Amino acid sequence: MTEKKYVLAIDQGTTSSRSILFNHAGEIVAKDQREHEQIFPRAGWVEHNPVEIWDRVRETVAQVFAQAGTNRHSVAAVGITNQRETTVVWDKHTGEPVYNAIVWQDTRTKEICERLGAEHGPERYKERVGLPLATYFAAPKAAWILENIEGARERAERGDLLFGTMDTWLLWNLTGGIDGGVHVTDVTNASRTLLMDLRTLRWDEEIAAELGIPMSMLPEIKSSSEIYGYGRQHGLLPSTPIAGILGDQHAATFGQACFEVGAAKNTYGTGNFMLLNTGTEPVFSEHGLLTTVCYKIGDAPAVYALEGSIAVSGSLIQWLRDNLGMISSAPEIEALATSVESNGGAYFVPAFSGLFAPYWRSDARGVLVGLTRFVNKAHIARAAEESIAFQSREVVDAMIADSGQTLTELKVDGGAVRDEFLMQFQADILGVDVVRPKVAETTALGAAYAAGIAVGFWDGEQDVIDNWAEDARWSPRMDEQERARTYRLWKKAVTRTFDWVDEDVV
Repeated sequence: MTEKKYVLAIDQGTTSSRSILFNHAGEIVAKDQREHEQIFPRAGWVEHNPVEIWDRVRETVAQVFAQAGTNRHSVAAVGITNQRETTVVWDKHTGEPVYNAIVWQDTRTKEICERLGAEHGPERYKERVGLPLATYFAAPKAAWILENIEGARERAERGDLLFGTMDTWLLWNLTGGIDGGVHVTDVTNASRTLLMDLRTLRWDEEIAAELGIPMSMLPEIKSSSEIYGYGRQHGLLPSTPIAGILGDQHAATFGQACFEVGAAKNTYGTGNFMLLNTGTEPVFSEHGLLTTVCYKIGDAPAVYALEGSIAVSGSLIQWLRDNLGMISSAPEIEALATSVESNGGAYFVPAFSGLFAPYWRSDARGVLVGLTRFVNKAHIARAAEESIAFQSREVVDAMIADSGQTLTELKVDGGAVRDEFLMQFQADILGVDVVRPKVAETTALGAAYAAGIAVGFWDGEQDVIDNWAEDARWSPRMDEQERARTYRLWKKAVTRTFDWVDEDVV
């Protein structure tokens, strides 16, 4: 029998899907990545084709095995991590989605959220689910599909349709699809729907009814680390246990070994997402943060987190590349930004999907302010880079206010952590050290750890701690007066984004 030497992580992200093979030391053995189409039917609408994503995932798994010269027999378990709130509704008999996946950035559910909050305000369900009524979350997206796609409500009420985030869609297909596919999600993804009671870790039937979502559509909620099912016999990864699921930001927190209360990490991806471990009791925010399940390992108690979600960070750099043509590849932004000594007085607030934490203003839109004839494209590039760090500073301030914890350092991961200018500016504007791990693929690594722990490949959290290693550290260089001045101007710029969307503006 072939030795089980690896754990496979499937990382289904906003712009691409990746498969990464990890060894017992948490090192990358092989990886492959495939992009999928970003579909923008109208302003504010963002969709993906779930069938295309499933195809890309299968391609990456095959490519990883080819690179490593191995096969599924050497894989102890598979972990899944995913873009969280992106929503799929599909027919359980045919496996066909009834509509494209509605992406977490999509703002079309604004009216549904306003309708639900009409008499009670946006925090109607927050004491139960830890989230405000906002377009970000999954359940209003499912409600929109049932309300707007012909025949969908009738099919749902007959029990023909299933709902899930991308983890659920992939797991169902991996374990057989229409031939016995497992319809399951984990507590971290369930906590991003607006439908899960944070204390009981069960679906709230009352909220589901108010959204018009039949309970028969909802997946079973499981822990983040247990065997959910096995790869199908005549398909991908036959007989291999699928044993870990964590939403992407929770997986990164796990992969960064943030197991102590007060430990925090920030992921720099399409958006920025900071999580602060608050222990086994949920802390409900008074300062615009989300309360979420951080992770749950098997039968152990759930661990909770405060989260600051920022909609646009890395995608701003993509926008400068694709929409404005300022750069031809994302890594060029650093050289352009550092070709000038300052932002020239320009501040860029990228509220393309409204503002997420700590404001939750769906009426906001992006602004570039402080322009003079002196400002050129290098200043704008620098302002764009700085906006990523400024937004994270606002989240840190809210976390300190809510938790009473003092941040001593910030662990970072994601694509942008190779940008030396951005990391130094992040340390400068926070006034604390910023630390990058040796394995920057912490999202996929966290999912691998969850799956490996479930099957005994790793012994538990201590193995994660032992494998974690520091790669680089940035310490603050900016003086306090300059830090206060630039942050004050940033806050002023943010106020200019408010109240842009009127009823006759899309």
